[in-house]
Amino acid sequence: MTDLLFFLAMLVATVAVEALARPHAGTLRSARGVAVHLLVVTAAFGTCLMLLGGVPVAAGLAAALVALLVVASNAKHAVLGEPLIFSDLALIGALVSHPRFYFTAIPRDKRWVCAIGALAVVAGLAALFTPRLPAHLAGAGIALGALAALRGVVDSRWLAATAATPDLDRDVAQHGLFAVLLLYWWRWRREGDPAPLPPLDTRVPPAPEIVVVVQCESFADPVDLTGDAALALPALAAARAAAWQCGDLNVSGFGAYTMRTEYGVLFGRSEDALGFRRYDPFLTAAREASHALPMRLRGAGYHGRFVHPHDLRFYNRHRLMPAIGFDELTGEAAFASPPVGQRYVDDRSLAAMLGGMVTAAQGPTLIYAVTMENHGPWDGGTGRGDGSALAAYLRHVRSSDAMLGDLIDRLHRDGRSALLVFFGDHRPSIPGASLPGGDRHTPYVMLRFGRGADDGARPGRVDLTPAELHHAILRAVAGGGVSPAA
Repeated sequence: MTDLLFFLAMLVATVAVEALARPHAGTLRSARGVAVHLLVVTAAFGTCLMLLGGVPVAAGLAAALVALLVVASNAKHAVLGEPLIFSDLALIGALVSHPRFYFTAIPRDKRWVCAIGALAVVAGLAALFTPRLPAHLAGAGIALGALAALRGVVDSRWLAATAATPDLDRDVAQHGLFAVLLLYWWRWRREGDPAPLPPLDTRVPPAPEIVVVVQCESFADPVDLTGDAALALPALAAARAAAWQCGDLNVSGFGAYTMRTEYGVLFGRSEDALGFRRYDPFLTAAREASHALPMRLRGAGYHGRFVHPHDLRFYNRHRLMPAIGFDELTGEAAFASPPVGQRYVDDRSLAAMLGGMVTAAQGPTLIYAVTMENHGPWDGGTGRGDGSALAAYLRHVRSSDAMLGDLIDRLHRDGRSALLVFFGDHRPSIPGASLPGGDRHTPYVMLRFGRGADDGARPGRVDLTPAELHHAILRAVAGGGVSPAA
């Protein structure tokens, strides 16, 4: 009887704790959402009981795990403007293989607290282990039963209309965090692959000869962020004035999720078309290779190069980029180490590398680069709060602007027909200066150089999504040679 009370108290407590997960509508979660939540928690309880052998300990640990996920989700919502999603679990592997990339965002004094706390949790669980075979077997049975019930419920008509289309804030507010984590994952597994696309018609003469696409990390117009016209970036202003096409890039992420924008520009599939794949499209991108920019341009004779001054294993780029048509990859090993006090390769060094590739290019060439210098956190090495973070960001974003100017000069001097596309992947998340909930757009510019640069009317200012920018690049390269299916 005591064990049953512990179990019931755990269920009630976790429902109450989950109600604190943001966003919430100020009302109770739906009955369907609560039912899924209870089954998820029961499965977690059974697993903990199977491993530890004590009902009170298993109930407490399951409740603690729910509280931990709610706290993590609310922290993410405060910084990035969205709650936890199933695809965030894919980042656990990246956290293990690239701890510095994530833990540098945690203040130094708090890293010791996290490490000590993790060791204390492991030691505490070891001390609480009880070798009771009946309890371990009962836990396994409870976990398997709850998982079987979940398997039947999520695939039933009862939940067919629940969270049937992706709307993360709406669904978490209505059905709860844990129901959405499970249902979104389940629906993501059911998303089908798109029909393949052919390469561009090889009869279309490739023009321009050089295509350079630069995806600039956390690049946003400081005037948009602060409202201070004195912070305007000179190279960006000049590029907009000379652009064949420019405007706002309406990205969906804020402060993170580079791969969403990167996928849109590389693959040209809208978030509506992606469905539940939109939250991390890189997880399934290799199955959509025929849609990718380098694969489509390969048919028109382009040689593709992908450049990223960071570990290419991050987001699995070392496997994905060759699979989608890039012939050569250049990672962090090709660059000198960043100077002392700087985390990442600076953007002007990247511009010099890209300029050398342009000079060495023989025949039609696509170069797609992803920058790193302007990746957060922006503490200026001082950790003195919002003002220093914004100042550090502005210093790095001016370096990104100088990179844009360097590339424009280099392509002018090269003389061959060329297209330069430069855009920001998302806005930075800087407490007190750049916060979720407002505008999310970043700038983009498309500039043409050399022969044919002035042919035809310029589209001028056009606001686009990343997927629409993909198609704008194809039109700029091949014009009428783009298949209608694109």
